[in-house]
Amino acid sequence: MLLVRLPGVYRPQADTALLVRELRRSTIAVGARVLEVGTGTGAVAVAAARGGARQVVAVDVSARAVLAARLNALARGLSIQVRRGDLFTPVTGEVFDVIVANPPYVVGEVDPASLRGRARAWEGGVDGRWLLDRICAAAPQYLARRGTLLVMQSSLCGVTRTLEALEAAGLRASVAARAHEPFGPVMLARAGALEAQGLLRAGQRHEELAVIRADRPDDHEPPVPGSGTEQRAA
Repeated sequence: MLLVRLPGVYRPQADTALLVRELRRSTIAVGARVLEVGTGTGAVAVAAARGGARQVVAVDVSARAVLAARLNALARGLSIQVRRGDLFTPVTGEVFDVIVANPPYVVGEVDPASLRGRARAWEGGVDGRWLLDRICAAAPQYLARRGTLLVMQSSLCGVTRTLEALEAAGLRASVAARAHEPFGPVMLARAGALEAQGLLRAGQRHEELAVIRADRPDDHEPPVPGSGTEQRAA
């Protein structure tokens, strides 16, 4: 889809498309409440609103991203609440049927907290989990009963770690979708360093992307230990 993108706002790429496809495949129930954390241009929020959600809330820490998402919703006549703030702070006390997130997950030496502009959308810190771990820890308290979390990540920052963190929080987690993606300019520039860390094979110039799905069971259902084990990947 054609989207307004202001300078400094991340352009939706293959990972965004994969997350949108999984969101559509999971079939949003008409009347669902959907939250997108780290909305950027609002591409995933727009897909949720078009998919029949009753309420869509999109959050981003960037003022330019908030403006871009609002413009893209307005241009399509969609009712999307776009709020500015850090992760779940703008929705404190609320619960949602679906939460989607595509946090920065590129491994690097840069401190993500020091960044502004587009780089903030991909820099994931020394293990790529700077925001991913925070989402895994906080998301369960914002999920309604039988709610679903969909979160995007790279296999380079530990799919198994994400599954274990979500299961420890009482969710049923598994890998919902995978795709191999050729490196773009940022990853190509870091390939040598990632090889040296043992995160890439010699000459490897692609990464596996994964959409992790985590479902909150009904409060009366017992948790299922290791529910995602059969689909884990390092």
